[in-house]
Amino acid sequence: MPRPRRTPDRVDTEAQADPPVRSLAQQRSRDRRDLILAVASDLIAGHGSDAMKMSEVAQRAGISIGSLYQYFPDKRAIIRALAERTHAESRTCIEAALLNVGDLKGLQTAFAGLIDQYYALFLAEPVMRDIWSGTQADPELRALELAESRACAALLGAILARIHPAVPRPRIDATALMVWQLGEAAMRLAISLEPAEGREVVEAYKRMTRHTLAQP
Repeated sequence: MPRPRRTPDRVDTEAQADPPVRSLAQQRSRDRRDLILAVASDLIAGHGSDAMKMSEVAQRAGISIGSLYQYFPDKRAIIRALAERTHAESRTCIEAALLNVGDLKGLQTAFAGLIDQYYALFLAEPVMRDIWSGTQADPELRALELAESRACAALLGAILARIHPAVPRPRIDATALMVWQLGEAAMRLAISLEPAEGREVVEAYKRMTRHTLAQP
């Protein structure tokens, strides 16, 4: 006997039921991932990433270790996810700061403001300092950081090219990347020093950058 065919109403009902269910499951998955990263951030802030254990992350997140491994196979994956999130948030701030820059003075002012903002942020956020410091020991994270530096330098280079149209673009791009990479190094040095000396390092970098942006 042939199977009865589904009526259009039944097909429509089933088709409409699936997307909300999938959407709810996806939202729960995102929420759990965010919770895991929040727990990891708290643990890193308290004791550093070296002391963080996957079992402790799972316990504090209220999930099994097996469930944790479904999201992050190891501690390195958690740190990478935190680094990627930090980069994304930073890029948003950078894009906003540089959005309306139209001349050299505006660029110098905006860039100096970004430097001050980042120095204050890294002083206030131990998780960001820990991840940043640990980047140097992990080739994959170093590559991630370099890619992010290139992306941010491209934003700076585009503005420099508009301000200095007579300067060859390869020189502009190299200058922008150098300015960004030196900024990373300056921030690392500054946060490793006592506050007064660290602030002097930041101000020295701002002075150097002001001249470089004027004559790339």
